[in-house]
Amino acid sequence: MATAPALRKRLLEYALNLPEAHLDHPWGEDVAKVRKKVFAFFGIEAYSEHGMTVKLVDSQSLAVAQPGVSPSGYNLGKSGWVTVRLGRELPFEMLREWIDESYRCVAPKSLVAQLDANEEAEPGAPRA
Repeated sequence: MATAPALRKRLLEYALNLPEAHLDHPWGEDVAKVRKKVFAFFGIEAYSEHGMTVKLVDSQSLAVAQPGVSPSGYNLGKSGWVTVRLGRELPFEMLREWIDESYRCVAPKSLVAQLDANEEAEPGAPRA
């Protein structure tokens, strides 16, 4: 199993490979945005407790049943946001699916369609 910092790096790289995704640093932390909307928070790299926060409208209840996953604070949990402590027993593939779901929740429909077209062109091919 990858260390939390290595897993964080891999997940952030994956998120930034989604259509029109880019890195931003509001509040001094690393976030993945699509256009102007955040779809994944990755915190501050030097912080000892590595984690990510994503929006899971469809799979929030499944996610919070996993170890190290909880509804996000500041009432964001009511909107589907969950915070994941990295370095637990959660597989990369599951975390990657959560990033995809979060991206789909906030991205414009045209970019979601582009993502779907990319997946149809290369089914099962890893993007990162």
